[in-house]
Amino acid sequence: MENIFVSKKQRIELDMLSKSRNASMKLVERAKIVLLALAGHNPTTIGNRIEIHRTTASRWINRWNSCCHSELPIVEILDDELRSGAPGLFAPDQICQLFAMACEKPEAYGRPVSNWTTRELADEMIKQGFVNSISPRNVGRLLAEADIKPHLMRYYLHTEKDQDFDKKVEDICQIYIEAPAITAAGGKVISCDEMCGIQALERCAPDKAVAPGMTERHEFNYIRHGTLTLIANFDVGTGKVIHPTLGPTRTELDFANHIKNIICHSPSVKKWHFVLDNLNTHQSEALVKLVAGSLGMAQESLGEKGKSGILKSKKSRQEFLSNSDHDVVFHYTPKHASWMNQVEIWFSIIVRKLLKRESFIGVADLKSKILEFIKYFNDTMAKPFKWTYKGRVLSA
Repeated sequence: MENIFVSKKQRIELDMLSKSRNASMKLVERAKIVLLALAGHNPTTIGNRIEIHRTTASRWINRWNSCCHSELPIVEILDDELRSGAPGLFAPDQICQLFAMACEKPEAYGRPVSNWTTRELADEMIKQGFVNSISPRNVGRLLAEADIKPHLMRYYLHTEKDQDFDKKVEDICQIYIEAPAITAAGGKVISCDEMCGIQALERCAPDKAVAPGMTERHEFNYIRHGTLTLIANFDVGTGKVIHPTLGPTRTELDFANHIKNIICHSPSVKKWHFVLDNLNTHQSEALVKLVAGSLGMAQESLGEKGKSGILKSKKSRQEFLSNSDHDVVFHYTPKHASWMNQVEIWFSIIVRKLLKRESFIGVADLKSKILEFIKYFNDTMAKPFKWTYKGRVLSA
């Protein structure tokens, strides 16, 4: 047998390929053939060791010897050679017509359906005279080769960037940074939002407790007892949840009364900062009137909703509520950026720790257990969140 040549770099690559779990079995096998030949084994010995015919081993040794001095990648040297095969069934222009059709809506061809199937595409190709015949299977194969998937759909969110995005992000990040100092000076920074439609679900049978080799199991069926809305206040400076509101609704008046109650509960607080998202109840007429009342402003000076003055529009109401000169200031997250509201982090905690797995015999039981959890959280878990986002896009 001829001597086999393998460079140092090729030896390393062959060794990695022979041990790869991601490469195809045939490439791993052929890498082993070359390495065994390099070690001095003849084709017969190689065939016995990796259970192939000696002629197969000989063929790949010869292939390596004929190509090893070229600049071809090892994978190409050891891969199968292209075969002539039968001519394609469809011309390139016919395949392009198929791809173009698959990327259009079926309604463009008079079909009252929302998406194509391979059978419908095959029928339409024939109907349009692009081909004489084509099977749904061939349509599927051609689409797969082009990575066109008309049967799949994903959602996306079309957004126009908030014109004040950078300003709002900077404002909220800054208020989070200043929260400890504001708290020490007698103020409050409150991250506030609603968790709506919390269901009081009662399991139809008792849970089965965790045991060695067995996870906890819950009965699949349940009884619905109604829902609650939780309006929560996360104190950014202390990490505690204070003065929550639990009720059946979350109307404009519900939220305004919630803000009024938290302010009344702490008359010694010098200045309030509330972080909110852009929900309409967070910039409502009732909320404007509440703040205006605390400032001693006459209600007549506020104008009329939808027509004039401070109450005219959401924008004018938000500008008034965001005024930093007021004793009660509202800081609004940018559109579609409610994740900047720290109370959302706490909502995920209560879902994981209580709501996801607990059984509730009624709305009153649900309310009681939520309040009990809040007390437990404040006593054992509460601490300020470490806010690291600075308003810049994260990059490597």
